[in-house]
Amino acid sequence: MPLTAKQVQELGGLIDARRRALQEELHEDVERERADRFEELAGAARDSGDESVATLIGDLDHADVSRDLAELRALDAARQRMDRGGYGACADCGSEIELERLRAEPAALRCVRCQRMHEKTYAGPAGSSL
Repeated sequence: MPLTAKQVQELGGLIDARRRALQEELHEDVERERADRFEELAGAARDSGDESVATLIGDLDHADVSRDLAELRALDAARQRMDRGGYGACADCGSEIELERLRAEPAALRCVRCQRMHEKTYAGPAGSSL
């Protein structure tokens, strides 16, 4: 069953609220990165251990920003689908994405079944990437 106008409005509000939260997080992350310069993280008397910790902290901060930017882009794409009338349809099979899924993940592009298949098909190698 297609989404009602009321449901689309509700989900649009969720998208907008999450966008605002992400924009605030990104602003804070950028400010923190400016404040936490490598030299300050590593300290005045650097050794290889200090440098590796400073690099790790910088990498984690960068990963946070990248993740937030990717989510912001996904929310923008969801808003565009909403504006064009295609929001809530699975990009793979065309069926309706469940309302509860959209409430939990307003930027969802696929129904649960297709998302599972996508993750199995395009999953990265198992284990830690660190």
